[in-house]
Amino acid sequence: MARAAAIFLLLVCALSAGAVFAQSVTPVRAIRSQSVLQAEDLALAEESVPGGLAAVEEAIGREARVALYPGRPILASQLRAPALVERNAVVRMSYRSGPLRIATEGRALDRASVGEPVRVMNLASKQTVTGVVAADGSIEVGQ
Repeated sequence: MARAAAIFLLLVCALSAGAVFAQSVTPVRAIRSQSVLQAEDLALAEESVPGGLAAVEEAIGREARVALYPGRPILASQLRAPALVERNAVVRMSYRSGPLRIATEGRALDRASVGEPVRVMNLASKQTVTGVVAADGSIEVGQ
């Protein structure tokens, strides 16, 4: 009986200690979607949420996918890298296959970050294709 009580006491202590040290990142004000987060926008709350960010550094410089509200923990799925390509922007599209390289201009139909797929309308042919955003802001098609 005493052993069971000791195990129960250890379990309660472990759980309460974990709760004391667990933190999650929350916004200090309402943040609109597509806003890039800064250090002054964020604070730590004394609760832990599955899928939530535990350190402010994880959120700084990231873009909000959705509106974020004060007091609500920020989930990793609610953030992304800042968009490099804006909707309706004229972008350079390129296709490569061995020594063949074709380049033209297109109009982005969506917003996207580096490595994300984006639909682009070829300005010459009016055809819509899907490509991936490169680090320089161009779109690589047919990869």
